[in-house]
Amino acid sequence: MAQVSGIAEERSTTPLSSRKSVTLRITRYNPEYDNEKTFMEFNVPYEKWTTVLEAILEVKKHFDHSVAVRYSCRQATCGSCGMVINGKPRLACFTKISELDSDVVTVEPMNNFPIIRDLTVRFERLFNSHHKIKPFLIHEDSEISSNEKEFLQSPEELEQYIQFSNCIKCGLCNSACPTMATDSSFVGPQALAQAYRYVADSRDKGKDSRLKIIDESHGIWRCHFAGSCSQVCPKGVDPAMGIQFLRGYLLGFKS
Repeated sequence: MAQVSGIAEERSTTPLSSRKSVTLRITRYNPEYDNEKTFMEFNVPYEKWTTVLEAILEVKKHFDHSVAVRYSCRQATCGSCGMVINGKPRLACFTKISELDSDVVTVEPMNNFPIIRDLTVRFERLFNSHHKIKPFLIHEDSEISSNEKEFLQSPEELEQYIQFSNCIKCGLCNSACPTMATDSSFVGPQALAQAYRYVADSRDKGKDSRLKIIDESHGIWRCHFAGSCSQVCPKGVDPAMGIQFLRGYLLGFKS
């Protein structure tokens, strides 16, 4: 375990006496060369608004350029910077160090995803499962006329699925799911929640085909309703609730 202390103090205008610092523990692992994960520790100063992602980028800039981390928008929109922070799947750009209430911040790659290197993981399984449930509106050709431009919905119809359309495919729900860890073929809470998003959409006519896709041994019935997926979603989506609603359709309680 390596430890590095002190980021150049002159880069901050905050008086040294009032500044706080945190020990940032970053997972280092390259599956091509390493047999197990290790951690490197860095002493990083922070303000009350400093995010975990900003702290990691400080380390990359000043101490170790080789730290592998995926990020993009920095505003909890793209879903790129998902990782496990102090034991819980979170977005690094959306997690403030001051809110963790800890002198040590440990960052690790998301669980249930193959590791590329350090904090970055592969998303093929998530995207393949997402595509499997046909994440688009399905219509019969006869419904669309040459002068028709939109399919109107009432506020009540929109309310049925609107929260599920907020999914940013960050993968945090799949990382938190215990079934994902034991069944490599499980479709996962992200895909199931998106299946409900379209099944519940009054404009869509693909309900039967989607229900058939998820009604199989590695589909919806493998969910044990731990609820951990809903607890970690940064956008307020409730995959566990969507899965229960889908079961209602399959068992004939909903039409």
